[in-house]
Amino acid sequence: MGKESFFCSQDCFKANWSVHKTSHKTQSSILHKFITPKVISEPDPATGQFNPFPTYSYTGGMRPVYPLSPKRQVPDSIPKPDYFKDGISRSEQTFTGRTKIKQHDQKEIEAMRKVCRLSREVLDIAAAALKPGVTTDYIDEVVHNACVERKAYPSPLNYYHFPKSVCTSINEIICHGIPDMRPLQDGDIVNIDVSLYHEGFHGDLNETYYVGDKAKADPEAVRVVEASRDCLDAAIAIVKPGTAFRDFGNAIEKVAKERNCSVVKSYVGHGVNQLFHTVPNIPHYAKNKAVGACKPGMIFTIEPMINLGTHKDQTWPDNWTSSTQDGKKSAQFEHTLLVTEDGVEILTARFPNSPGGKVPTPGAAVPTNGATIGTTPAVKVEA
Repeated sequence: MGKESFFCSQDCFKANWSVHKTSHKTQSSILHKFITPKVISEPDPATGQFNPFPTYSYTGGMRPVYPLSPKRQVPDSIPKPDYFKDGISRSEQTFTGRTKIKQHDQKEIEAMRKVCRLSREVLDIAAAALKPGVTTDYIDEVVHNACVERKAYPSPLNYYHFPKSVCTSINEIICHGIPDMRPLQDGDIVNIDVSLYHEGFHGDLNETYYVGDKAKADPEAVRVVEASRDCLDAAIAIVKPGTAFRDFGNAIEKVAKERNCSVVKSYVGHGVNQLFHTVPNIPHYAKNKAVGACKPGMIFTIEPMINLGTHKDQTWPDNWTSSTQDGKKSAQFEHTLLVTEDGVEILTARFPNSPGGKVPTPGAAVPTNGATIGTTPAVKVEA
């Protein structure tokens, strides 16, 4: 609006909102004459749906569409993580501050292979259900049921009070999007982040998908999605004993900059095993200060979040949904990885029939020799 304002904290902002809003009242009144909000703050009489945060300054076109569906239940017969009741992962808190990174034995590796394979199955089932008109709440139901069918607990459910069984992040949402009643639209891109807890171990992976043909024809959407895919591939290509954790960010940011994209700095890859999140932390940006190096038996995720515009993020009032500060699109891909004696095993690797996969840049010639696809260099590792 051409006016600067400064607040020391979110609480400070809230406390002074009644005064601050007067500086925008005139401009807002004018805009409201021409723009009718798509989602109103009071429940829509026809649908009962509403925006729970009508005064929040959203950065892009996404809005939460409430009410959320009731919390989905997991049968008593399925083993659950320690946070399933009160949302607090005390097992993770016990390890806070510890720096020793676990090198898993063969029994633990087999357990991780199993849960990661199941996690891939569930993600593929969710991706197959994507189409314009489907709500992310429906995707959450699909994921939840697929987890239960595999006698697995959906790891996000009630993890520090996250209300759903999967994260669904659309367009400018970077990560941790809460599934709700908004129908997916032709032209959206959506990240589905699936995690399972099975027989005492967590698996974790995500991919970003195109919704409808309109998304695949959008050069900007394709640019950020394929950049994110290739950033992950570039990082995986250097996983081996001796590789420093800080080197992954250098590989990722090099690819991102080549596509004129930025790398989110607020979120990292992480160790995963009996704990949902543990050491090591894997920053995705260049010149980071991560300490340590890969050793055989280590298991962790790499999950770069790549933006079309600024790398900076902000969080919605639900305390979960992270969006780009400029409202431009973001994309992410994630794998759980095992460091082997001479390289890496992708525990959450795609199956031959997995939905999704590379899309050529709209308008670019598709090569016949496999060297490049559009402007995206081909890579040896498939994410």
